[in-house]
Amino acid sequence: MRTDDLVAALAADAAPVDNARAERRFRDRLLWGPAIAIVLMLLLLGPRPDLAEAMRLPMFWLKAGLPASVAAACWLLLYRLGHPGARLGRSPAAALAPLALVSLAGALVLWNAAPAERESLLFGQTWRDCLVNVTILALPALALALLALRGLAPTRLALAGAAAGLFAGAAGAFAYAFHCPELEVPFLGAWYVAGMLMPAVVGALLGRRLLRW
Repeated sequence: MRTDDLVAALAADAAPVDNARAERRFRDRLLWGPAIAIVLMLLLLGPRPDLAEAMRLPMFWLKAGLPASVAAACWLLLYRLGHPGARLGRSPAAALAPLALVSLAGALVLWNAAPAERESLLFGQTWRDCLVNVTILALPALALALLALRGLAPTRLALAGAAAGLFAGAAGAFAYAFHCPELEVPFLGAWYVAGMLMPAVVGALLGRRLLRW
């Protein structure tokens, strides 16, 4: 059999390729990350007892909106990083800008606060819990984000892993916000930001190895 005949015979039974399948898998895997983080928060920590009252406060929605905005920007960044040659545009800046803004705002609040108040504004009562719990809640989202990227074709592996980690950290911080009693801007600018950046560092390290083709 000639080569052309063999190719034609093999192609005769080929099914149409679903070009959107990879994008659907990518979307579904990312969506599961925040959902699992919320479920883990409910099972392991529980919502704060005064959640209904806290949700009436603008600062509560700033606390929840910070990681939500980071996660949304990371979603677009991850999608672009998963497609070779795609321009990143301003998506990295959009992912990092909320972190920089809340950290700057927290520093300004500390600067203007009375010296005796600065420690409580910065550390609150639960700063260690914040770091640990955000990281724990982020782990499933990190695994799923890396899996979502593996279904595409990233070429900037460390950056893609860092974006996956930042997305996961934001998912964990969003879920934790419904348990956390802290509302001070310096606390958010220090410990919520640190809690989101720690999975980003882990993701960058894992991305070099796990995202290779």
